[in-house]
Amino acid sequence: MTKNSRGNYLFKYWSIITGIGISIFLNNPAIAFVPYVFEPNQENLEKTSIEIGKTAAKLIYFSQLKEANQLAELAVKINPNDERLWSILAEAQIKSGLLKEASFSLAKAKTLNPKNAKLWFAEGTLKLQQNKLKKAIALIEKGLSIEPKNAYAYFQLGNARIMEFNLRLALEAFERAISLESTFWEAINNKGIVLFEMGSPQKAIISWRNALYITKNPEPMLALAAALYQIKNNNQESLELAKEALSQNPNYVSSKYQKEQLWGYKLQQATKELLESPDLKYDVSRALENSN
Repeated sequence: MTKNSRGNYLFKYWSIITGIGISIFLNNPAIAFVPYVFEPNQENLEKTSIEIGKTAAKLIYFSQLKEANQLAELAVKINPNDERLWSILAEAQIKSGLLKEASFSLAKAKTLNPKNAKLWFAEGTLKLQQNKLKKAIALIEKGLSIEPKNAYAYFQLGNARIMEFNLRLALEAFERAISLESTFWEAINNKGIVLFEMGSPQKAIISWRNALYITKNPEPMLALAAALYQIKNNNQESLELAKEALSQNPNYVSSKYQKEQLWGYKLQQATKELLESPDLKYDVSRALENSN
């Protein structure tokens, strides 16, 4: 092959590859080059949205909330008919403090799958966070009508009942939660809070001891300390429990923080008397310095 023939050969195949062809040399109309654009079908879009949603959920777990919100919003735009994606978006919004937006996302998810009890529970918890008690209770009870053996839902229902000062129904809800999950220490702890407010300190003490048998959490620890101190001042066990509780979580030195944890008036007063003990002066002072 000569130099010139080799050049013509290469040009010929370059022309074919580019879609133009050698016809341009024969004064024929040029063939336009149309790039190929991949257009995903519905199945591919749904798979992509699920993967994006999973990534958003992982980012929520690692508290990268800005990125999680952005990805979750993208996922529901790609696939607006999957309630799982809306619930992931709602979780990201709740943890970002975007409660109004989260309420919309959960409502949207519920319209897509009204038989998913967890969506009703989630919206109920959100309304509880917004102090909309009647709405919260109605939503949680609706969820329980679908999934009647959800211990956490009964726990949240009990919290809502405390907030509306209905201690009898709160006690029933916590007992139901415990019957479903015997090691649910948060429900056992809150049962103690209710019993103490109802004037049954001895039963409350049993509940808090049971909670501490499961976990050495500072909340039942300090509550038990307050109850024991009320029965007998300078009770050595109560003082040791109080020191350990304040060391673990100094925020419990604050009555405001106690109230946020749904502690009632009687328990707060008993705790105040305990923390005024001269034997706890150093521990209280240190907790005040370290509390938020």
